[in-house]
Amino acid sequence: MQGEKEDTAMKELFRRYFALRADKVPEDVTIANIKADASFRGANLWVLVFAIFVASLGLNVNSTAVIIGAMLISPLMGPIVGMGLAVGVNDLDLLKSSAKNFAVATVASVLTATFFFLISPYKEVQSELLARTSPTLYDVLIAFFGGAAGIVTIATGGKGNVIPGVAIATALMPPLCTAGYGIATGQWLFFLGAFYLFFINTVFISLATYCGVRLMGFEQRQEANVELARRTRHILMATVLLTMVPAGIVTFNLVRKSIFNQNVARFVDKELAWEGTQVISQNVDREGRLLSVAVIGRPVEDERIAEAERSMEDYHLSGYRLAVIQGTQSDSLLHLVGQLQNSKADYTETALQQNRRIRELEVALNRYEGLNSLAEELRPELQVLYPRIQSLALARTVEVRTDTAMATPIVVAIVKSQPRHPLSAEQTRQLAAWLKARTAADSLRIVKIED
Repeated sequence: MQGEKEDTAMKELFRRYFALRADKVPEDVTIANIKADASFRGANLWVLVFAIFVASLGLNVNSTAVIIGAMLISPLMGPIVGMGLAVGVNDLDLLKSSAKNFAVATVASVLTATFFFLISPYKEVQSELLARTSPTLYDVLIAFFGGAAGIVTIATGGKGNVIPGVAIATALMPPLCTAGYGIATGQWLFFLGAFYLFFINTVFISLATYCGVRLMGFEQRQEANVELARRTRHILMATVLLTMVPAGIVTFNLVRKSIFNQNVARFVDKELAWEGTQVISQNVDREGRLLSVAVIGRPVEDERIAEAERSMEDYHLSGYRLAVIQGTQSDSLLHLVGQLQNSKADYTETALQQNRRIRELEVALNRYEGLNSLAEELRPELQVLYPRIQSLALARTVEVRTDTAMATPIVVAIVKSQPRHPLSAEQTRQLAAWLKARTAADSLRIVKIED
């Protein structure tokens, strides 16, 4: 008896704080508002075009603030919410009109963005553009929960900044602009990735709207074709499942890579913490299955390195080899430590000199080792921007002029392209400018090799 009373009290408490239907505005008001927002004629279409120009400018100059402003003024949410509502209440006329308006808005947006990037003199790829080309399951969740917040706010007459927040979170505008950029520059992987992200947002905002109107008990139209309505719901669910598959694969790979990097970090921290040594850099060659670690300090015996390599299996790194690169210059630093112990009067000054020397060595090592990790980071971007390139090697060196006897530090990029598709002079120039910016080099040379 006591348990039943507690259950009743809990249910009453839940209804009091989480009840949705009690806050609903009249359904005809909600439906009328959504129908008005779903229409793309006259002012709505012009606002969309202007918002696309603003978003494209933001992507062009890599300005997050400008992109957010474009998302706030964009009316793209209207027909997407309209489609979800139409499926939820069996309003096939609303579904047809919303789908038509959605198609008009999408085509207008992509054409406007394509036009902008065709006439824009600046076509360098920015981080805001790249961020819209690789959607994951996290984007699915953002779209669904953002859409859920939107339909609850619309159906309950909520005020405040919920709808603008939904527009920013779901980010419908930037993927369409990125798709236009892909068309304008002939980079079809950009177009496919960005349009897939826009499709994810569309499907899951519609799904959230459908779930919302069903949860809040919107009345369904009885005169609708029941069989057609049922088929429409089945198509929506099938589309949801198919849409999640590529995003799920990308997310799985990202999570697997993150777990792998955590295992490497744990292995280095626990197994390579040798007394008198310090790990200053590490690099993983996934293809060659090799973990390279650079250390400074006291020399490490081969037996201890072999013991650490055998323990790699405990960190799920079986099959990888361990290569420990030991610096010879660090021995002199350890010798300085011994001298400090015998000369307390000079301890402070010598310690400061030692620290400065260590920092100089670390900076020098990081400067040269940094290009290895940078080349690995550039691989995904290189595959998208220059698919004809088969391999890239980066190295720092010094260029000596025989006529002036001047020595200039430069970065050399050794590029190997597909045998039948060599880089043109213009592509080589663009590649050099891009690599110079990414390596922060004062001077860069491209060396092309062919089979």
